Amino acid sequence: MQYRIIGDTMPAVEVMFDAPGEGMYTQSGGMAWLTEGIEMSTNTRGGFMKGLGRMFAGESLFMATYRASRPGAMIAFASTVAGRILPVDTGVNGGLICQKGAFLCAQESVNLKVTFAKKFSAGLFGGEGFVLQDISGSGMAFLEVDGDMIEKNLGPGEVLKVDTGNVVGFERTVSYEVETVKGLGNIFFGGEGLFLTRLTGPGRVILQTQNIAEFAGRIARFIPTGGN
Repeated sequence: MQYRIIGDTMPAVEVMFDAPGEGMYTQSGGMAWLTEGIEMSTNTRGGFMKGLGRMFAGESLFMATYRASRPGAMIAFASTVAGRILPVDTGVNGGLICQKGAFLCAQESVNLKVTFAKKFSAGLFGGEGFVLQDISGSGMAFLEVDGDMIEKNLGPGEVLKVDTGNVVGFERTVSYEVETVKGLGNIFFGGEGLFLTRLTGPGRVILQTQNIAEFAGRIARFIPTGGN
């Protein structure tokens, strides 16, 4: 398999298969364009319960798999919002733990499953944080990054506090929890919400400059309601 990332504002990843039988899978509706020589199949990929778990992680119940029936067949998967596409070699450093909705597509040798924050309170009160995606295996996966991508390499014990919606993913060596913003004035008038994600090194952390949930909320303010 070969790939290239094209486009700037709304990028896509084009995948060219070298041999018949090679495949990629994505959430339902994730494909953008393809050539002849590719066959599609749709299933829950791992059973109904795994599909249900993916729904809680922000993906679809059913996954679409595209396999090449001849060499040189090509397929493209496009991002859903302005930003970047991040290629991840899951065989390096054991893959990544990602926030829900970050997964775009992957080779069939890549495993995608739901995982949970080690501290139950982190997910219960952290919004985005309770349900995470565990990406592992031995192939290439591609993640969506909203806005620009920022990478941080945390040293042992080094702490980074982030708005949960700005976290894309992190290596398994990074510990994760959610903490409360201190001070009643900050909580009610600070405009940053009640919780922050606390990431503790060592390990690589991938951030995004756009919080899509916050962005959607800003747009919603300008949408007329039935009473207006």
